[in-house]
Amino acid sequence: MHKILSTVLAFALVTAAATPVRADPAVDARETVPSDVTVAFAVYDRGSGRTTLRFNEHQRIRSASVVKILIALDYFETNGATTPIPEADLALLVPMLRSSNDDAASELWVRLGWEKIVERAVVRLGLRDTAPPVNVGFWGYTALSAADVVTIYRHILEVAPAPVRDFVMGNLFEATTCASDGFDQSFGIPSAVPGRVAFKQGWSRFGDVPPRPCVEPKPRRDLGASKDGPETRTDVPDLTRPAMHTTGTYGDRIMAVLTLEPEGTTWDESARRITGLTRAVYLADRIIGG
Repeated sequence: MHKILSTVLAFALVTAAATPVRADPAVDARETVPSDVTVAFAVYDRGSGRTTLRFNEHQRIRSASVVKILIALDYFETNGATTPIPEADLALLVPMLRSSNDDAASELWVRLGWEKIVERAVVRLGLRDTAPPVNVGFWGYTALSAADVVTIYRHILEVAPAPVRDFVMGNLFEATTCASDGFDQSFGIPSAVPGRVAFKQGWSRFGDVPPRPCVEPKPRRDLGASKDGPETRTDVPDLTRPAMHTTGTYGDRIMAVLTLEPEGTTWDESARRITGLTRAVYLADRIIGG
Protein backbone atom coordinates (compact mmCIF):
# COMPACT_ATOMS: atom_id res chain seq x y z
CA MET A 1 0.00 0.00 0.00
CA HIS A 2 2.95 2.35 0.51
CA LYS A 3 3.52 2.11 -3.25
CA ILE A 4 0.05 3.35 -4.11
CA LEU A 5 0.37 6.26 -1.69
CA SER A 6 3.66 7.35 -3.26
CA THR A 7 2.21 6.79 -6.74
CA VAL A 8 -0.78 9.03 -6.04
CA LEU A 9 1.46 11.82 -4.77
CA ALA A 10 4.02 11.39 -7.57
CA PHE A 11 1.22 11.50 -10.12
CA ALA A 12 -0.08 14.69 -8.56
CA LEU A 13 3.32 16.39 -8.70
CA VAL A 14 3.98 15.33 -12.30
CA THR A 15 0.51 16.35 -13.44
CA ALA A 16 0.69 19.71 -11.72
CA ALA A 17 4.07 20.46 -13.31
CA ALA A 18 3.39 19.16 -16.81
CA THR A 19 -0.31 19.77 -17.40
CA PRO A 20 -1.68 22.20 -14.82
CA VAL A 21 -4.99 22.61 -16.68
CA ARG A 22 -5.60 18.93 -17.38
CA ALA A 23 -9.23 18.04 -16.74
CA ASP A 24 -10.53 14.90 -15.10
CA PRO A 25 -7.23 13.01 -14.69
CA ALA A 26 -7.20 9.28 -14.04
CA VAL A 27 -4.57 7.84 -11.74
CA ASP A 28 -2.99 4.89 -13.52
CA ALA A 29 -1.85 2.93 -10.47
CA ARG A 30 -2.78 -0.51 -11.76
CA GLU A 31 0.82 -1.69 -11.64
CA THR A 32 1.38 -0.52 -8.06
CA VAL A 33 -1.75 -1.60 -6.16
CA PRO A 34 -0.99 -4.82 -4.25
CA SER A 35 -2.95 -7.72 -5.67
CA ASP A 36 -4.52 -8.54 -2.32
CA VAL A 37 -5.93 -5.05 -1.70
CA THR A 38 -8.75 -3.43 -3.67
CA VAL A 39 -8.72 0.38 -3.76
CA ALA A 40 -11.14 2.77 -5.44
CA PHE A 41 -11.47 6.50 -4.96
CA ALA A 42 -12.87 9.68 -6.49
CA VAL A 43 -12.74 13.36 -5.61
CA TYR A 44 -15.23 15.78 -7.15
CA ASP A 45 -14.88 19.58 -7.19
CA ARG A 46 -18.32 21.17 -7.06
CA GLY A 47 -16.82 24.56 -7.86
CA SER A 48 -15.45 23.53 -11.24
CA GLY A 49 -17.91 20.68 -11.82
CA ARG A 50 -15.24 18.08 -12.53
CA THR A 51 -13.67 15.00 -11.01
CA THR A 52 -10.16 16.02 -10.01
CA LEU A 53 -8.84 12.61 -8.95
CA ARG A 54 -10.08 9.09 -9.63
CA PHE A 55 -8.94 5.49 -9.58
CA ASN A 56 -11.10 2.38 -10.16
CA GLU A 57 -14.02 4.75 -9.70
CA HIS A 58 -16.55 2.42 -11.35
CA GLN A 59 -15.49 -0.80 -9.62
CA ARG A 60 -18.38 -2.36 -7.74
CA ILE A 61 -17.66 -2.87 -4.04
CA ARG A 62 -20.11 -3.87 -1.34
CA SER A 63 -21.36 -0.79 0.42
CA ALA A 64 -21.36 -1.85 4.08
CA SER A 65 -22.91 1.07 5.97
CA VAL A 66 -22.54 3.66 3.21
CA VAL A 67 -25.94 2.44 1.93
CA LYS A 68 -27.51 4.08 4.98
CA ILE A 69 -27.45 7.35 3.05
CA LEU A 70 -29.74 5.80 0.44
CA ILE A 71 -32.01 4.48 3.18
CA ALA A 72 -32.34 8.01 4.57
CA LEU A 73 -33.03 9.49 1.14
CA ASP A 74 -35.69 6.87 0.46
CA TYR A 75 -37.36 7.69 3.78
CA PHE A 76 -37.92 11.27 2.59
CA GLU A 77 -39.04 10.15 -0.87
CA THR A 78 -41.63 7.93 0.80
CA ASN A 79 -42.78 10.31 3.52
CA GLY A 80 -42.26 13.71 1.91
CA ALA A 81 -39.49 16.26 2.25
CA THR A 82 -41.51 18.77 4.27
CA THR A 83 -43.58 16.41 6.41
CA PRO A 84 -42.61 16.69 10.09
CA ILE A 85 -40.52 13.69 11.14
CA PRO A 86 -42.10 11.78 14.04
CA GLU A 87 -39.96 11.45 17.14
CA ALA A 88 -39.88 7.68 16.71
CA ASP A 89 -38.42 8.08 13.22
CA LEU A 90 -35.92 10.71 14.36
CA ALA A 91 -34.72 8.15 16.87
CA LEU A 92 -33.87 5.91 13.90
CA LEU A 93 -32.61 8.38 11.30
CA VAL A 94 -30.30 10.45 13.49
CA PRO A 95 -28.24 7.61 15.01
CA MET A 96 -28.21 5.78 11.67
CA LEU A 97 -26.53 8.74 9.99
CA ARG A 98 -24.39 10.03 12.85
CA SER A 99 -23.33 6.82 14.57
CA SER A 100 -23.91 4.19 11.87
CA ASN A 101 -26.58 2.48 13.97
CA ASP A 102 -27.40 -0.87 12.38
CA ASP A 103 -30.59 -1.66 14.26
CA ALA A 104 -32.07 1.60 12.99
CA ALA A 105 -30.96 0.85 9.44
CA SER A 106 -32.44 -2.65 9.59
CA GLU A 107 -35.80 -1.38 10.83
CA LEU A 108 -36.01 1.24 8.06
CA TRP A 109 -34.73 -1.23 5.46
CA VAL A 110 -37.63 -3.57 6.14
CA ARG A 111 -40.22 -0.83 6.47
CA LEU A 112 -39.25 0.92 3.21
CA GLY A 113 -39.17 -2.21 1.06
CA TRP A 114 -35.82 -3.96 1.40
CA GLU A 115 -34.00 -4.04 -1.96
CA LYS A 116 -36.62 -1.72 -3.51
CA ILE A 117 -34.83 1.12 -1.70
CA VAL A 118 -31.75 0.55 -3.84
CA GLU A 119 -33.72 -0.10 -7.03
CA ARG A 120 -35.54 3.22 -6.63
CA ALA A 121 -32.29 5.06 -5.92
CA VAL A 122 -30.63 3.68 -9.06
CA VAL A 123 -33.41 5.13 -11.21
CA ARG A 124 -33.96 8.35 -9.29
CA LEU A 125 -30.28 9.31 -8.96
CA GLY A 126 -29.00 7.76 -12.20
CA LEU A 127 -26.51 5.48 -10.47
CA ARG A 128 -24.36 3.48 -12.91
CA ASP A 129 -22.78 0.84 -10.70
CA THR A 130 -25.15 0.45 -7.75
CA ALA A 131 -27.22 -2.72 -7.41
CA PRO A 132 -29.39 -4.30 -4.69
CA PRO A 133 -27.88 -6.97 -2.44
CA VAL A 134 -28.14 -10.54 -3.69
CA ASN A 135 -29.23 -11.49 -0.18
CA VAL A 136 -31.89 -8.86 0.48
CA GLY A 137 -31.76 -9.49 4.21
CA PHE A 138 -28.38 -7.78 4.38
CA TRP A 139 -28.42 -4.14 3.31
CA GLY A 140 -24.61 -4.05 3.62
CA TYR A 141 -24.32 -6.29 0.54
CA THR A 142 -25.55 -3.47 -1.70
CA ALA A 143 -23.05 -2.90 -4.51
CA LEU A 144 -21.83 0.60 -5.29
CA SER A 145 -18.77 2.43 -6.60
CA ALA A 146 -16.74 5.50 -5.71
CA ALA A 147 -18.26 7.28 -8.72
CA ASP A 148 -21.78 6.49 -7.53
CA VAL A 149 -20.97 7.71 -4.02
CA VAL A 150 -20.02 11.05 -5.57
CA THR A 151 -23.32 11.05 -7.47
CA ILE A 152 -25.22 10.37 -4.24
CA TYR A 153 -23.61 13.32 -2.48
CA ARG A 154 -24.16 15.54 -5.50
CA HIS A 155 -27.85 14.61 -5.45
CA ILE A 156 -28.11 15.56 -1.79
CA LEU A 157 -26.27 18.85 -2.24
CA GLU A 158 -27.56 19.93 -5.65
CA VAL A 159 -30.92 18.23 -6.32
CA ALA A 160 -32.63 17.17 -3.08
CA PRO A 161 -35.11 19.59 -1.47
CA ALA A 162 -33.50 21.89 1.08
CA PRO A 163 -35.07 20.14 4.11
CA VAL A 164 -33.62 16.80 2.96
CA ARG A 165 -30.22 18.30 2.18
CA ASP A 166 -30.09 20.08 5.52
CA PHE A 167 -31.19 17.03 7.51
CA VAL A 168 -28.83 14.53 5.89
CA MET A 169 -25.78 16.77 5.69
CA GLY A 170 -26.48 18.30 9.08
CA ASN A 171 -26.30 14.87 10.67
CA LEU A 172 -23.20 13.88 8.71
CA PHE A 173 -21.49 17.05 9.89
CA GLU A 174 -22.34 15.90 13.43
CA ALA A 175 -21.11 12.33 12.90
CA THR A 176 -19.76 10.86 16.12
CA THR A 177 -16.28 9.54 16.74
CA CYS A 178 -17.71 6.34 18.21
CA ALA A 179 -20.19 4.26 16.22
CA SER A 180 -23.13 2.67 17.95
CA ASP A 181 -21.36 -0.69 18.07
CA GLY A 182 -18.32 0.77 19.83
CA PHE A 183 -15.97 0.94 16.84
CA ASP A 184 -13.98 4.14 16.31
CA GLN A 185 -15.19 5.60 13.01
CA SER A 186 -12.73 8.49 12.90
CA PHE A 187 -10.55 6.78 10.26
CA GLY A 188 -10.17 8.24 6.79
CA ILE A 189 -11.70 11.65 6.12
CA PRO A 190 -12.18 12.91 9.71
CA SER A 191 -8.55 12.07 10.56
CA ALA A 192 -6.86 12.90 7.24
CA VAL A 193 -8.67 16.03 6.03
CA PRO A 194 -8.28 19.30 7.97
CA GLY A 195 -11.15 21.59 8.79
CA ARG A 196 -14.85 20.89 9.07
CA VAL A 197 -15.95 17.69 7.36
CA ALA A 198 -19.13 15.69 6.93
CA PHE A 199 -18.65 11.95 6.70
CA LYS A 200 -20.35 8.58 6.43
CA GLN A 201 -18.17 5.54 6.97
CA GLY A 202 -18.64 1.88 6.16
CA TRP A 203 -17.00 -1.33 7.38
CA SER A 204 -17.73 -5.03 7.75
CA ARG A 205 -16.12 -8.35 8.67
CA PHE A 206 -13.92 -6.97 11.41
CA GLY A 207 -15.82 -8.88 14.08
CA ASP A 208 -18.43 -7.67 16.55
CA VAL A 209 -16.04 -6.41 19.25
CA PRO A 210 -13.86 -3.32 18.70
CA PRO A 211 -10.13 -3.73 19.36
CA ARG A 212 -10.32 -1.19 22.21
CA PRO A 213 -12.93 1.03 23.85
CA CYS A 214 -13.85 4.02 21.71
CA VAL A 215 -13.79 7.33 23.60
CA GLU A 216 -16.36 9.86 22.42
CA PRO A 217 -15.16 13.47 22.80
CA LYS A 218 -18.70 14.61 23.62
CA PRO A 219 -21.56 13.00 25.57
CA ARG A 220 -23.71 10.59 23.62
CA ARG A 221 -26.52 8.14 24.20
CA ASP A 222 -25.74 4.41 23.92
CA LEU A 223 -27.58 3.39 20.77
CA GLY A 224 -26.76 -0.32 20.42
CA ALA A 225 -26.26 -2.13 17.10
CA SER A 226 -25.15 -5.25 15.31
CA LYS A 227 -23.11 -5.28 12.10
CA ASP A 228 -24.05 -6.70 8.73
CA GLY A 229 -24.53 -10.32 9.72
CA PRO A 230 -23.04 -13.54 8.34
CA GLU A 231 -22.55 -13.94 4.62
CA THR A 232 -24.80 -16.59 3.12
CA ARG A 233 -24.30 -16.02 -0.61
CA THR A 234 -21.15 -16.24 -2.72
CA ASP A 235 -22.53 -15.46 -6.18
CA VAL A 236 -21.20 -11.90 -6.23
CA PRO A 237 -17.55 -10.97 -5.72
CA ASP A 238 -15.95 -9.56 -2.60
CA LEU A 239 -18.52 -10.46 0.05
CA THR A 240 -15.96 -12.09 2.31
CA ARG A 241 -12.98 -9.76 2.52
CA PRO A 242 -12.96 -7.01 5.17
CA ALA A 243 -14.31 -3.74 3.79
CA MET A 244 -13.55 -0.24 5.06
CA HIS A 245 -14.83 2.92 3.36
CA THR A 246 -14.69 6.64 4.06
CA THR A 247 -16.98 9.08 2.24
CA GLY A 248 -17.95 12.67 2.78
CA THR A 249 -17.48 16.34 1.99
CA TYR A 250 -15.09 19.15 2.87
CA GLY A 251 -15.25 22.64 1.45
CA ASP A 252 -16.51 22.29 -2.12
CA ARG A 253 -15.14 18.76 -2.46
CA ILE A 254 -16.82 15.35 -2.35
CA MET A 255 -14.56 12.40 -1.59
CA ALA A 256 -15.07 8.64 -1.61
CA VAL A 257 -12.33 6.15 -0.74
CA LEU A 258 -13.35 2.47 -0.79
CA THR A 259 -11.14 -0.49 0.17
CA LEU A 260 -11.30 -4.26 0.42
CA GLU A 261 -8.59 -5.92 2.51
CA PRO A 262 -7.15 -9.43 2.59
CA GLU A 263 -8.92 -11.80 4.95
CA GLY A 264 -7.41 -11.57 8.41
CA THR A 265 -6.56 -7.87 8.19
CA THR A 266 -7.08 -6.26 11.58
CA TRP A 267 -9.19 -3.17 12.24
CA ASP A 268 -6.11 -1.15 13.20
CA GLU A 269 -4.23 -2.15 10.06
CA SER A 270 -7.13 -1.23 7.81
CA ALA A 271 -7.84 2.04 9.63
CA ARG A 272 -4.19 3.13 9.33
CA ARG A 273 -4.11 2.16 5.68
CA ILE A 274 -7.26 3.96 4.61
CA THR A 275 -6.34 7.04 6.64
CA GLY A 276 -2.94 7.17 4.94
CA LEU A 277 -4.51 6.66 1.54
CA THR A 278 -7.15 9.35 2.22
CA ARG A 279 -4.45 11.79 3.26
CA ALA A 280 -2.49 11.08 0.07
CA VAL A 281 -5.59 11.53 -2.07
CA TYR A 282 -6.40 14.78 -0.28
CA LEU A 283 -2.88 16.13 -0.83
CA ALA A 284 -2.84 15.01 -4.45
CA ASP A 285 -6.17 16.72 -5.04
CA ARG A 286 -4.84 19.95 -3.58
CA ILE A 287 -1.95 19.84 -6.05
CA ILE A 288 -4.05 18.87 -9.06
CA GLY A 289 -7.29 20.68 -8.35
CA GLY A 290 -6.01 23.70 -6.49
